[in-house]
Amino acid sequence: MNFIFLMDPLETVKMEKDTSFILMLGAQRKGHRVYYLPHGGIILKNDKIFFHATEVFVQQVAAQPFVLKEKVVLASDEVDAVFIRTDPPFDAAYLLNTWLLERLPSHIPMINSPAGIRTVNEKLWATQFTSLIPRTLVTQNLEEILKFLKEEKEIILKPTDGFGGSSVFQIRQGDTNTNVIVETVTQRGDSYVIAQQYIPQAKQGDKRILLLDGEPLGAVLRLHAPDDHRNNFFSGGKPGPTEITPRDREIIAVLKPHLKKLGLFFVGIDIIGDYLIEVNVTSPTCLQEMNYFSGEHLEDKVMEFVENLVKHH
Repeated sequence: MNFIFLMDPLETVKMEKDTSFILMLGAQRKGHRVYYLPHGGIILKNDKIFFHATEVFVQQVAAQPFVLKEKVVLASDEVDAVFIRTDPPFDAAYLLNTWLLERLPSHIPMINSPAGIRTVNEKLWATQFTSLIPRTLVTQNLEEILKFLKEEKEIILKPTDGFGGSSVFQIRQGDTNTNVIVETVTQRGDSYVIAQQYIPQAKQGDKRILLLDGEPLGAVLRLHAPDDHRNNFFSGGKPGPTEITPRDREIIAVLKPHLKKLGLFFVGIDIIGDYLIEVNVTSPTCLQEMNYFSGEHLEDKVMEFVENLVKHH
């Protein structure tokens, strides 16, 4: 089969950590041909989609994880599946790619669905599940944020379109920097932000669970660095082993039918204590860390699922 990976430039990939890398390696190990598709490589011509892509050989060699083979132009009928793995932010370029990919024939599975990716803001979509999330405020009004802080005593404040832990602040009532933080994150009241009740269990880390077709694939704990409150690996967090609890399964059971309906097959959810924090659908990560602690090749399960999608689509 021919598998296309729409993703950021190959030179930005960290072989030992990157989930896209291990998915590509897993596809190759299963005998599939792997193609790298850069941003701008999708062509719509006379109502037919073409891909300006590069076939790659994937190898666990730090100095050269990708061996570039032939540059090709693939018509949609030459493609079996498309993996949308561009990192956030979900910006205009990302949006345009989803629109173009929706022009593909319906029998070609995409991981994940372009319409599903557009629907799910990774921080705001979860707010509909009020029984699963911390007390939450979404606003660009500075006074509302300060009022919420007074009620909660301690909050997390972050932009609605952030990623990798960027611009995530922990604020306690009485902090002298409160006003400047609120002004900065809201861009002086011009941008929406999300404020949430602080969950003390965050000190023990947050849990990333990867879901495959709505079922748990694996989990890893993300632990913050000693001088930072953020658990994201991008912000210096470190991985640790963890278990999927009954509460985690309750959360997953609520999300599953919604994710399946939206065609969101490969999803990462973040949980702190008993609370759902985010639902990640653009390019969920942490598969390699889960492999390390589980001793499994979880990418094989993903590939088997995609192969089955191709056969039955």
